[in-house]
Amino acid sequence: MSRARFQTFDDPSHREGATRIAALREAMRRAGIDGFVVPRADEHQSEYVPANAERLAWLTGFTGSAGTAVILADEAALVVDGRYTLQAPAQVDTTILTPVQLAETSVEAWIGEHLRQGAVLGYDPWLHTAEGVAKLEKAAAKAGASISPVAENPVDAVWADRPAAPAGAVVAHPLELAGDSVEAKLRRIREALGRGGCDALVISDPHNLAWAFNLRGSDVAHTPLALGYAVVPRTGRAALYLTSSAIDPALREALSPSADIAGRADFDAALAALAAGASRIRLDSATGASALATLVEQAGGRIDPGPDPITLMKAVKNAGEIAGSRAAHHRDGIAVTRFLAWLSRQAPGGRLTEIAAVEALEDFRGETGLLRDISFPTISGSGPNGAIVHYRVTRDTDRTIGEGELFLVDSGAQYADGTTDITRTVAIGTPTEEMRDRFTRVLKGHVAIARAMFPKGTTGAQIDSFARAPLWQAGLDFDHGTGHGVGAFLSVHEGPQRIAKTGTTALSPGMILSNEPGYYRAGAYGIRIENLVLVEERAIPGGDRPMLGFETLTLAPYDASLIDLSLLDEAEIAWIDSYHARVRQALSADLDGETRAWLEAVTQPLRRMKDADA
Repeated sequence: MSRARFQTFDDPSHREGATRIAALREAMRRAGIDGFVVPRADEHQSEYVPANAERLAWLTGFTGSAGTAVILADEAALVVDGRYTLQAPAQVDTTILTPVQLAETSVEAWIGEHLRQGAVLGYDPWLHTAEGVAKLEKAAAKAGASISPVAENPVDAVWADRPAAPAGAVVAHPLELAGDSVEAKLRRIREALGRGGCDALVISDPHNLAWAFNLRGSDVAHTPLALGYAVVPRTGRAALYLTSSAIDPALREALSPSADIAGRADFDAALAALAAGASRIRLDSATGASALATLVEQAGGRIDPGPDPITLMKAVKNAGEIAGSRAAHHRDGIAVTRFLAWLSRQAPGGRLTEIAAVEALEDFRGETGLLRDISFPTISGSGPNGAIVHYRVTRDTDRTIGEGELFLVDSGAQYADGTTDITRTVAIGTPTEEMRDRFTRVLKGHVAIARAMFPKGTTGAQIDSFARAPLWQAGLDFDHGTGHGVGAFLSVHEGPQRIAKTGTTALSPGMILSNEPGYYRAGAYGIRIENLVLVEERAIPGGDRPMLGFETLTLAPYDASLIDLSLLDEAEIAWIDSYHARVRQALSADLDGETRAWLEAVTQPLRRMKDADA
């Protein structure tokens, strides 16, 4: 097979962390600040940031998708959430940088406790929202200190080989896949502005820009984004200000009736001019940089902070996007099933490494002929590496998938018609009874979400415990959400919908989310089972209120060797058997003979397989 095209396995080394942090401290001294905050962020608060915005990874060696370093003159901390409990200490030089768990101490709490009285804490106003700056200010005040925005980021000042800004191609997204025209979307946006009493909307989230203007870009890895901004006035023409100048002429022509396109360099002046003549401008509180609010206010405008109305519009997929997602999942299911069959032949006997598995899976997806990118770096964790929730294999950490171990592979693809995300955990050889118990409890929670029916207005927080209950009964749990929203050839992690303790958005028909409970035993193994699901209306005979449920989009078998039937009730067994029958029926005609025979064997009714093994 050919080598993977999208995945890389080099890890920024923490061995240079001491030198780089020392250089940053010298730059801080020259700038007259006593500390500096380094978030894992770009000016759009994106999950995946361009190479020139990977400041946290360059400075510390930590490559997680979320985290914040606070560098003071004589101490430093890296605050991360529960996903990175094991990863952060492994990647950074802990002699100069202390990993701190967010569940125990927030960034602001650490600042309040460690910043000395009278000190000045610096921050880059393009990398923090106004709300974030307010929190920093409150934390510094608690310590008797102050904060100050910097005109030049001191990390950039010492990053000698910092990559150039991205300039990827920006193209039109076909109407049959987008599902709605730009004109129709702008009309909905303007109606929302009218209801909110706003004169204009500043689009600071590139995902929302891509959705509203039916375009896709290539400025960051794994998500087809064009970086930049847009302004949508309640009356008049919209305008886009894109970082890249590589704009397809077909896109310019498609947008010409609705919007003007200019360069990112023109945006600040255009926003100031708008602020001078507009009384109220909506700025997304989640992605709008503090610098934008300052720019508007200095020009005489009034900021209306709040959610970008596009975010919720984008979360509810239209008929074209849903049809595309189903097609993408069928295609992806073929590739993943081919991989799982291949894995069953190659892994036993210690003949396969984590990196080799990643490369093979990407090759199977590539053979569809329609793969645009992977939707995130593949998590390929064997044995103890599987217990690291967001583990990313590197050439330093790569290990052979051993006999008697569990192998967890969490991966996804970007196709023009949809975004996928799937996790399967498989036993290599014979699993232990503990492994089977834990896997089956995770599977019970996964099935509980898949089978859930709930009234309209229900939030993700209200059903999150469905996935955890079987683990709670054994005194177990997992430290991540049960599900995140997923875009339509956009971000694999999309808000505001989520199934989690913090999931406060009501689930609506058309939303796509992941269903991925897990269990992780540090130093031993990890288990996660993930399908994507679509919220849909459900008619319940005799019911007296509108109800919702989930359609499972993902198509790939579970590892039946890890299922303890004694822990499942009849309804759960029936659901799993029905799902496996659906997978078999949907995929078999598109598989080669060897894979088809394997799929036929592993998707037989669970009791039949148990009897055959007895």
